[in-house]
Amino acid sequence: MTREQKRAAKAFELMEPLAGKNAAKKYGTMAHKLPVLVKSAGLTQALHFVESRGSEEQKTLLDHLAEQLCDAKLLKQNSKEALLKEVRTASLQNYIRLTQETLAVLLWHK
Repeated sequence: MTREQKRAAKAFELMEPLAGKNAAKKYGTMAHKLPVLVKSAGLTQALHFVESRGSEEQKTLLDHLAEQLCDAKLLKQNSKEALLKEVRTASLQNYIRLTQETLAVLLWHK
């Protein structure tokens, strides 16, 4: 199974419980906007924006990102708190890797 197939399968697994619910619309809106926000403001600012201003459904996206980044061995703990801390404290090399993987994962959440 390729990396893209793993990302797609995990995204499907995580989003399946949201299918057909009103929460899916808010989640989808943020999933579409977040890649642009990451590219314009940077990963740290984008994720903290979602944490501070997003609805509960939109914050669920952070949980899903944390889980996928943990599966990719970029996070040690599977939580949005660990994700937010890691992007704030990561070395430049790790920050770039986190950004690339986040953007790759977000393609499947859109």
